Amino acid sequence: MTTETVIEIVRQALYTVILCAGPMLLVSLVLGLIVSIFQTVTSIQEQTLTFVPKFIGIFLIIMMLGQWIANNITDFMEQLWNFSTFV
Repeated sequence: MTTETVIEIVRQALYTVILCAGPMLLVSLVLGLIVSIFQTVTSIQEQTLTFVPKFIGIFLIIMMLGQWIANNITDFMEQLWNFSTFV
């Protein structure tokens, strides 16, 4: 196993992690921003108010994109097991 092979495996692993976590992080960011604006407008300063919308949003994203995320992770694992694709 060469250094280039290890770097390619790590690069592909990081890409897969970013690709799979991206939708959930994006939804969490958008919902947090919306709730933050709502808190500013209404002068509500409850810190736990953002938890429930984020939780529901991430749950819905996992329900909608769960199969796609699982397929991406499975494809990456198959590439690792079929090591010849990295060589």
